[in-house]
Amino acid sequence: MCGIVGAVAQRDVAAILVEGLRRLEYRGYDSAGVAVIDGNGSMNRLRRAGKVSELSEAIKESPVHGGTGIAHTRWATHGEPSERNAHPHVSGENIAVVHNGIIENHEILRRFLSEQGYPFDSDTDTEVIAHLVNHELKASESLLEAVQKAVRQLEGAYGMVVMDRKDPERLVVARSGSPLVIGVGIGEHFIASDQLALFPVTRKFIFLEEGDVAEVTRTSVSTLDIDGQAVERPARESDVEHDAGDKGPYRHYMLKEIHEQPEAIANTLEGRLGDQRLNLSSLGNAAADILERTRCVQIVACGTSYHAGMVARYWFEELAGIPCRIEIASEFRYRKFFVPEDCLFVTISQSGETADTLAALRLAKEQGYMASLSICNVPGSSMVRESDIAFMTRAGAEIGVASTKAFTTQLTALLMMVTAIGRYTGMTEQQEEDIVKALRELPHVINNTLALSSDIEAMAQEFAEKHHSLFLGRGTQYPIAMEGALKLKEISYIHAEAYAAGELKHGPLALIDSDMPVIVVAPNNDLLEKLKSNMEEVRARGGLLYVFADRHARLVASEGVKVLPVDEVPEVVAPILYTIPLQLLSYHVAVIKGTDVDQPRNLAKSVTVE
Repeated sequence: MCGIVGAVAQRDVAAILVEGLRRLEYRGYDSAGVAVIDGNGSMNRLRRAGKVSELSEAIKESPVHGGTGIAHTRWATHGEPSERNAHPHVSGENIAVVHNGIIENHEILRRFLSEQGYPFDSDTDTEVIAHLVNHELKASESLLEAVQKAVRQLEGAYGMVVMDRKDPERLVVARSGSPLVIGVGIGEHFIASDQLALFPVTRKFIFLEEGDVAEVTRTSVSTLDIDGQAVERPARESDVEHDAGDKGPYRHYMLKEIHEQPEAIANTLEGRLGDQRLNLSSLGNAAADILERTRCVQIVACGTSYHAGMVARYWFEELAGIPCRIEIASEFRYRKFFVPEDCLFVTISQSGETADTLAALRLAKEQGYMASLSICNVPGSSMVRESDIAFMTRAGAEIGVASTKAFTTQLTALLMMVTAIGRYTGMTEQQEEDIVKALRELPHVINNTLALSSDIEAMAQEFAEKHHSLFLGRGTQYPIAMEGALKLKEISYIHAEAYAAGELKHGPLALIDSDMPVIVVAPNNDLLEKLKSNMEEVRARGGLLYVFADRHARLVASEGVKVLPVDEVPEVVAPILYTIPLQLLSYHVAVIKGTDVDQPRNLAKSVTVE
């Protein structure tokens, strides 16, 4: 969601702050702002509703100079998207704050601070932080002490940076439930909610832990843990590559990332496939022991990652022969649950900072699960650091809000984990060899499927004026149908629902008419004949069918039925392959409708609030 950038340096930092915000645009936002302390000790603040480009133009018209500053992109929670609600928020002439997260007790604090004479100029919960720090500073010896006192009174989630005009040589940061990193430079330091924002100025980062408060100057970083004790957080060199500034020949990041999937999956597989068997030695000896002991799996995730977990449930139970439960993180963490023996707790997240999933992981560690495993794309993220095992998907930076290559690499990683556990639960060597062969060939087959883009674009023309659609699949293709429906609604704003095809007669058939496109994924498997019967139910009621089918499925186009053939693949990897045409369909429909493909309305890439 929101993006934070801060800097303490000898050089002018405004351009660095704005570039950092631009690199965080993928997170989703509705306004942007910057505050900088100049050489005369004045604080200059500029804010704009809309894109970072509008803030950049404002700075060109009214330049701001200075070596200490903070900046922010806001995703609205409390208060409408507007300039008055944009960050940074200030208290008086001295204190400025940027904040990610939600302060749950802001109304109580607002009443208290109003009674103390502090005026509120916005509808946000963040302004409470600025006034509270200002209030505590009156009885504190330093900004650090004031922030410590303030955060003890806050309930909810926050990643914040506080700046004092009277003390321009330092920034104070605090983290609880919302990530922050400190970028280490030479004679300068930087702060951001995502290390990607700081790659133009540093590759060395300090990752703050939950509850940390830190004082950052040009030459030092002093960190206190949740108990207020001095603690050393190590600086780490990042090897993450960031290509956010370059779409290459593609019109949108989403299309670029769809076409990057053969390479992304190859990266996920690299070094992990032997000639005929998996090689997951890089996970370490402790991981091997955990996987050998695993006799059940609990998966928790949100959104697209939840769909990946749904596919994995089929794999775990069919291939590895062990029970697997999958649950939405925001539901899991608020119910009572039973913890089976030898149960591995698996979280799936592109960012590794998804608030509900991270909270579920922390809850699971308290409740006695055998061990935890994270499937993640971001090294150094909270989920990776707090899990016993981290399986990195290596998808590379994904900028488009609608997940594409992150999803298919999650599926690839999950299939490898199923196979690794299956070794100890009855999977035969031949089964493992077949899976390894199918995975090795997958990037090539996906590359062939991408060649269908122009045919799918022509098909998409028929969706431009539609308002509703239905996606159908059976078995492992049911979660893929759900993912296809999610993609279409995310970026084209067409209402889309997915059903297990066998459920048609239990309600959804009432919706079928000539204005309701029905999209079907039809690999050539044991459920194909039953799926054909479901399709006939649609045809008999005048529905329009758009079918992505295996070339050997013997499905023929006819009036009301359009068939687009897909390469034959082993059934075990079919869910990964059939994701590709659904992504392309959603993309082309969105382009035709003229929506914002990469930054759809109301959505954010990294959901770091509940």
